[in-house]
Amino acid sequence: MEDLCTLQPVGPTACIDEREQSIITTGRSKTSIACTNDSLAGAVSQRACVFCGARVVLNPITDAVHLVHGPIGCATYTWDIRGSLSSGSEMYRNSFSTDMKERDVIFGGEKKLAACIDEIVEKYHPPAIFVYATCVTGMIGDDIIAVSKEASNRHGIDVIPVESSGFISGNKIIGYRAAAEALIRLIRPKEGETIVPTQKLNLLGEYNLGGETWLIERYLTEIGVEINVAFTGDSTVAKLKKAPGACLNLVQCTGSMHWVARKLEQTFGTPYIDVNFFGAANTAESLRKIARFYGDEEMERRTEALIVREMARIRPEIEWYRKKLTGKRAAIYVGGAYKALAIIQQFRRLGMDIVMTGTQTGKKEDYENISHLLEPGTIIIDDANPAELEKFLIEKQVDVMAGGIKERVLAYKLGIGFVDHNHDRKECLAGFEGAVTFSREVYITTCSPVWKYLKAPDKEV
Repeated sequence: MEDLCTLQPVGPTACIDEREQSIITTGRSKTSIACTNDSLAGAVSQRACVFCGARVVLNPITDAVHLVHGPIGCATYTWDIRGSLSSGSEMYRNSFSTDMKERDVIFGGEKKLAACIDEIVEKYHPPAIFVYATCVTGMIGDDIIAVSKEASNRHGIDVIPVESSGFISGNKIIGYRAAAEALIRLIRPKEGETIVPTQKLNLLGEYNLGGETWLIERYLTEIGVEINVAFTGDSTVAKLKKAPGACLNLVQCTGSMHWVARKLEQTFGTPYIDVNFFGAANTAESLRKIARFYGDEEMERRTEALIVREMARIRPEIEWYRKKLTGKRAAIYVGGAYKALAIIQQFRRLGMDIVMTGTQTGKKEDYENISHLLEPGTIIIDDANPAELEKFLIEKQVDVMAGGIKERVLAYKLGIGFVDHNHDRKECLAGFEGAVTFSREVYITTCSPVWKYLKAPDKEV
C-alpha cells in the first residue's frame, strides 16, 4: 500500500489523481465532495458490490430462503452476512446457491435455477424465496424474472427476483435499490387483499444486530407505541406483508431505506421520519420525535421520564470514560452516513478529536451534515481505498478507528485501536445501553497497554 502512494501521481490528499474530488478537508475545500459515483476501477475500494448491497438488506428476513444464482463464491462471501438475531426461524442462516460452473456459463443456468427452486420448496417449504442475480448471471443474460415468475405460479409462493447483478453498476447503493424493489414487490397487496390500518409503526433500516431491534422495541413499548414490522431485522414474510397498515415509518439506515419509505408514502400515504438510535442524545431525540408525531401528551410525558431515567443511569459511566479518553484522536470509516454522524457525536461526547471520517455510501447532503459537526482540518473521504486510509491514519496520528471488518486489520497493523461498527457484529451498540457499550469498547482498545509494545510508523513507542 505504501508503494501505491509512491508510484502513483500523488496530489495534496489522494494517492490516485482521479480520487482527488472524493476527499476534502473541512475549512479548506471550496467544492463539495464527489460521491455516489461508481467505484474507480483498480482502486480496491472498501465499498462492497451490488449483490452484497442487496444481500445485507434482505438477509435478516428470518423465514425466507435466500438463493444466490451464481458461483459458489458469491454465496460464501455473504453467508450469514448480518449479525442479526432471530426470535423464531433460523432459515436465513442457511446459504443456498445454484453453484454455477463453466458449463452453466456456456449453456445458461435458467434450468438449473428452476430445478434448485423446486428442490428448496420440496425440502423446506418456505413462505418466500429471494433469487439474487450476480455478475455471472448478468453477463450471460439468465432471465431470473421469468424463472421466478414461473416458479411462483408453479408452487403458489412468492419467488422474488433480486436484480443485483454487478454489471448494473460498480456501486453498492444500486444493490440497496434492488433490495428495496424486491421488498415492495413482496409487500404490495395482491388482488383481493385488504389493508388493515393500525396505529403501529414500521422501523426501516434496523437489522437487529446484537438484538438492537428488541432494545428499541422495549423503549417504544414503554412510551406506548407498538412496532408493526422492522425492515428487516427479525422480520418474517408474513410480518412484512402487514407493512402497509402502519401509520408511520421510521427510517434509521437512510442509505438502504429512504427509497422504500418514499415508495410507501407514495403508494399507501404513510409518512416517514428519520431517526437514529445510536448514541444517547440521538436516541433521546428520536424518541421525542416519535412522541410528537402521535401528539399524545401522556406519551410525551412517559418519553421524557424514560429519557431522564436512562440519562441519569448512564451518565456516571460515560463521564468516567470521558476522563480517560479526552484529547485522543479518532478516525471513522463506516458504510452509512447515519452511522458516521452518530459515531462523531459519541466521540465528541467522550472528549475526543475526530481527525478523519468517511463512508461507503454517503450522499452530498449527508457529507454537508457531517462537515458541520467537524473541526477545520478534518479529512472527509468517500468510498476510500486501503492506501488512502493508511495514508491519513498515519498523517493524522490516529489513536483509535471505528469501522468495518475490512479496516480492522489495517488499524491493528498500524498500532491503532479499533472499534467494530460493522454489519456482521454481534454486540448491541444502539440505545442508552449501547452508548455505554460503545464507550467501553473505545476505552479498552484505545488505552490498551499493548500499543506501547508495537512501533507504528511515525509514532513513538
